[in-house]
Amino acid sequence: MTKLQTKFIAIALLLLFFFSTIVTAQKRKPIDAKATKETKALYANLWKLSKNHTLFGHQHDTQYGHGWFGDANRSDVKSVTGSYPAVIGIDFSDFSGRSPEESERAKADDRQTAINTYNRGGVITAAWHFNNPLSKGGFYWVDLLSRASVPDLIPGGSANNQYKEILKGIGNWANSVRGADGKLVPMIFRPFHENDGDWFWWGRKHTKQEDFVALWRFTVTYLRDSLGVHNFIYAFSPDAKFRTEEQYLERYPGDAYVDMLGMDNYGDMGRDRYDLPTAAKKLKIISDYAIAHGKLAAFTETGLETIPNPTWWTGTLLKTMKMYPMRLCYVLVWRNDRSSPTHFYAPFPGQKSVPDFIQFYNDPYTLFEKDLHHIYKKEKFLGIF
Repeated sequence: MTKLQTKFIAIALLLLFFFSTIVTAQKRKPIDAKATKETKALYANLWKLSKNHTLFGHQHDTQYGHGWFGDANRSDVKSVTGSYPAVIGIDFSDFSGRSPEESERAKADDRQTAINTYNRGGVITAAWHFNNPLSKGGFYWVDLLSRASVPDLIPGGSANNQYKEILKGIGNWANSVRGADGKLVPMIFRPFHENDGDWFWWGRKHTKQEDFVALWRFTVTYLRDSLGVHNFIYAFSPDAKFRTEEQYLERYPGDAYVDMLGMDNYGDMGRDRYDLPTAAKKLKIISDYAIAHGKLAAFTETGLETIPNPTWWTGTLLKTMKMYPMRLCYVLVWRNDRSSPTHFYAPFPGQKSVPDFIQFYNDPYTLFEKDLHHIYKKEKFLGIF
């Protein structure tokens, strides 16, 4: 091979890398072309941060905690570290299937939580423990009581109009959540989670693959295109029952309908067993797909109830997330119940894992709310890249 041929090949490879990088960058944006400026900035900044860091999140962190409820500016995580989590989880569970008064109270509470978090510079993610609209049993599957309702909710189904009304309640709420700057609050919307399990009525055993995909696609397009919701980032998060990319994507609705890929995994993280290599490989599958397809990735739910392992934060969670090169924009642990003495997933003052959690907090890899600066302003973002 001549020097000229070698030089030509080197230039060709460089150009190929350059243009492939441009194509990937062009794909790395929300699926909503009309997403608000702040939503687009959040998406871009989560991607940038995930190169070297992961935001820490906690479900219902400021709404209630271990032994308390509704205290202004309170947070178990903040009581331990001095900072709120970077990501705070809310839930649309009571937006439907409750009395009008209960639903309005839930909407008002979640609205204020989202606004307060946005005003401080934090990030909101919204789960949806969707109460079955066609049967009793709530969001869980209850034998002899629950109904496999997904076929009825999709277009052509007998309850599609009823489902539209439920989505209108979410859409109207989303378009009412504005920060002190008057801007709509961006949030990560995570519906129909853990869909590969059987414990929810939309789960694998109770819903055909094609019906689940149809439900997801209709939900996204109706909120986005019919109801004008442009402040959602859509997150797909099955449980951890997969071992391969093909298994993970079994119920995936497609790149045109998903912004973020995630996984809920408690079983490998100490609840059922400590299998950190397997947990890490599953996260890598998600991260690799997200990188290749211009998506975000996250560890959308995990934790160890009661945190009996005093070094769980650095010895289990941090170790798992650092095992392979990955881009995970956040990790969220579940809630601290206000009345149960044992149902908690984040430490509070005096809990045995506090010293290890402080190490987790101080690790450069983890980011909390105090580490975020202008995350909703793409051109002015001053966080740690």
